[in-house]
Amino acid sequence: MTGVRETRPREARRWAIDVRPLRVPAYRRLWLGNTVAMFGFQFTAVAVPVEMYALTRDSFWVGLLGVAAFVPLLIFGLWGGAIADARDRRAVLLGGSLLLWASTLGLLLQAVLDVGSPVLLLALMALQSVAFAISSPARSAMLPRLVPEGLVASATTLNYTTFTAASVAGPLAAGLILSASPDTTVVLPIAYGLDAVLFTAMLWAALRLPSLPPEPTADGQARRAGLASVVDGFRYLATTPVLLLSFGVDLIAMILAMPRALFPEIAHERFGGGGAVGLLYSAIAIGSMIGGLTSGWIGRLRRQGLGLVLAVVGWGLAIAAAGLAHQLWLMVVLVAVAGAADLISAVLRQSMLLVYAPDRMRGRLQGVNTVVVAGGPRLGDLRAGTMAAGFGGGVAWVAGGLASAVLVVVLAVAFPALLRYRAGTASSDNRTLTG
Repeated sequence: MTGVRETRPREARRWAIDVRPLRVPAYRRLWLGNTVAMFGFQFTAVAVPVEMYALTRDSFWVGLLGVAAFVPLLIFGLWGGAIADARDRRAVLLGGSLLLWASTLGLLLQAVLDVGSPVLLLALMALQSVAFAISSPARSAMLPRLVPEGLVASATTLNYTTFTAASVAGPLAAGLILSASPDTTVVLPIAYGLDAVLFTAMLWAALRLPSLPPEPTADGQARRAGLASVVDGFRYLATTPVLLLSFGVDLIAMILAMPRALFPEIAHERFGGGGAVGLLYSAIAIGSMIGGLTSGWIGRLRRQGLGLVLAVVGWGLAIAAAGLAHQLWLMVVLVAVAGAADLISAVLRQSMLLVYAPDRMRGRLQGVNTVVVAGGPRLGDLRAGTMAAGFGGGVAWVAGGLASAVLVVVLAVAFPALLRYRAGTASSDNRTLTG
């Protein structure tokens, strides 16, 4: 019995999420601030489309919110990455966070004053997207300088897991607030106000970070955050097969196998609508959260390239299997399995990106990553909707998943650099900041 009692905690530690990065004070503050802020952001993410529809009674205007957020992200995501490589990353994160906070305060002010302008909502969403595009690459690129290299994968897993948890809990809390009164002039200021208050945790975390200036160049010249710097980042990426392939397999998975745009049609045709569509939309996030909570093994994985390929193939096959299901519970379970595979692939890809790339390039590559992560699913929505219009939702769903799995295997076999990639050991230039 004693042996059993000793083995069970050891086995639990093998599977439970690795929280060792939280022992590093600088990372712990950043993780806490980001977690609280991300939960608060969900209130705005739900409130803005609710307000837009209340103002216009037109889903076209609601759709324009996606355009207003995506276009600045494409433009400023790359530039934000260049800034993160040329300036103190703490200062860049703080500046972007202040701009993000200002956009939230703008949403709060227009709701309190009951301005009622759809155009103003679009402008504020665009400003918020610009702020996110500036701050996100710096926040991600600083991670290897906050924790030892051996804990980068575990810290990345913590970040993704808390993000998915906030993506589940935040909208539920926002829904409770917005359903408290039919008068949007009452509930919308509450939602925006909570986001503004909770976001101060991110400002506190950024202020408490140590200075993270760029590493000196070989010639001692200051780095510039212009177009040439962005091009230099793409040039480096083009000559780095491991990282280029990691982006490629992610784009394949999101463009060909993201079924999100098909959820309303499938929920209506197979399950009679109702709450089915809500379950489908939440299934990916729930699966990702469960995958994160049982991710203790990811940090010990050495063949990360092979693991990434298997995770992306698993995503495609799980999506394809879900598209064949005609029982709601089975479809939700299979989509959740795909969400867990997506969590694994995201953690491995981000860990490889942070460890493999030199510090001088991390900001620009995180800028590319921001664009890929934002653009892939949206292109996937376009692919799924277009294919469904011609062949039906079921065919678009299943064929996309299968095509994704097959194409990733073909790409990995044709270009084996990704399959051969193994996690390295801690390098001498990575420093752990304990203050």
